[in-house]
Amino acid sequence: MTEAAELPPAPEQARDVFGDRFADAVRYAELLAEAGVQRGLIGPREVPRLWERHLLNCAVLSEVVPEGVTVCDVGSGAGLPGIPLALVREDLKITLLEPLLRRTTFLTEVVELLGLDHVTVVRGRAEEVMGKIPPVHVVTARAVAPLDRLATWGIPLLRPYGEMLALKGDTAEEELKSAATALSKLGAVETSILHVGEGVVDPLSTVVRVEVGESPGGVRFAAKRAKAARTGRTRRRR
Repeated sequence: MTEAAELPPAPEQARDVFGDRFADAVRYAELLAEAGVQRGLIGPREVPRLWERHLLNCAVLSEVVPEGVTVCDVGSGAGLPGIPLALVREDLKITLLEPLLRRTTFLTEVVELLGLDHVTVVRGRAEEVMGKIPPVHVVTARAVAPLDRLATWGIPLLRPYGEMLALKGDTAEEELKSAATALSKLGAVETSILHVGEGVVDPLSTVVRVEVGESPGGVRFAAKRAKAARTGRTRRRR
């Protein structure tokens, strides 16, 4: 039987990034290293690099998220980037969207244990929840799928003039180029690659930003969105 990897102490940068929520960030790291590994949510090899590669890498996404907006973390998995973002930014209203029961069970336990009152866990696939959850200002995602496929799931959940922020690695520029046509059809009006986390993570975290116009999802999702809105109004009148 392989001995479990040991979680290293939190780096000094974590105290600065998480501030008053530092103790909660430590508890979350411990939960990932213990229950997260036991339940197959993260691999045991990730434990030694949980802080740098996962918690801090995700927390610095806060640098490019506007103040006081609604956020949906698509394919949240073990809560990355949604939970680190929630620990850093209590001004945000965050939905953790995840289809697998064992993951949503873990997420619910973490949210309750850490007292993250501004976070909601929803079980479901992105394509299933349109009309069931309100459109959001920002969609976040990390290592869920190639950008073109991720955009198909995430962009339709946005409000008009919202944005998708996807944490990506070295392939960010290549993915953005290959997804250009798909993004245009989905209503994207501007794209960019951002690097965040100066003085916190090395290498810097790479974020692909996709901004949409007045029709998130494009023509393909316009009818679906209108139908969802009509259904919502009918339910409220009953």
